[in-house]
Amino acid sequence: MSKATLGIIISLVSLVVTVGAVWGGQRLIESRGRGAWKWVAVVLIVGSAVAGLLIPVPRLPIVNESIRNLFFHVPMWFGMIMVMLVSIVYSMQYLRRPSARLDILAHEAAKTGILLGVLGLATGSLWARYTWGAWWTPDPRLNAAAVALLIYGAYLVLRGSFRDDQQRARVSAIYNIFAFAAAIPLLFILPRISGNSLHPGQTGNPGFNKYDLDSTMRPVFYAAVIGWILFAFWLTQVSSRLTLLQHHHDDQ
Repeated sequence: MSKATLGIIISLVSLVVTVGAVWGGQRLIESRGRGAWKWVAVVLIVGSAVAGLLIPVPRLPIVNESIRNLFFHVPMWFGMIMVMLVSIVYSMQYLRRPSARLDILAHEAAKTGILLGVLGLATGSLWARYTWGAWWTPDPRLNAAAVALLIYGAYLVLRGSFRDDQQRARVSAIYNIFAFAAAIPLLFILPRISGNSLHPGQTGNPGFNKYDLDSTMRPVFYAAVIGWILFAFWLTQVSSRLTLLQHHHDDQ
């Protein structure tokens, strides 16, 4: 099998998994009751955090022991991307069938994504301090991530600038879709074509592949990714329930 064919197969599988995760995320956010999946999220996050601090890791130049931050920093970004995908699906559903419920779900999912993005930047800045000697550098990937979060920050400001509920919901839904469409190239495309970067995975710096994400780290990393994605859905479920209750109370 050629590399091109293998790449196509991996891309298709990734697309199917992403679509399934978004669909499942919506079901979990809208579900009622405690749910065993919340216990799974707790076990995965706590377990991966403890294991991430205790397991042996590759001794690599530049990153050294700070590579353990991989179990926190990267899974937070995975959780951010997944919950923001859920958010734009709710926004598209709102544009088809406007309702306060869909607007609230889209808004709360976006807020969860922004929170995880801020945590991702914070853990990334901490990581940079111990590997590059500075809290922040003029690196293409770092700057692009900051711009992407600023775009989403404008989403929150935009919602606060309207008094009419329907107008706010409709404009916010359109902007939410635009914000995600702008964030994807900022996070995944522009940094790769911008040349050298200090960030792992770019030219001249170790990347998280089979070279450094060894067989010991890989299961812990995957568990952390799943755990943080589930946590993102859980947090969105709680916040949207509270907002919906407040909305129903105000209508009465």
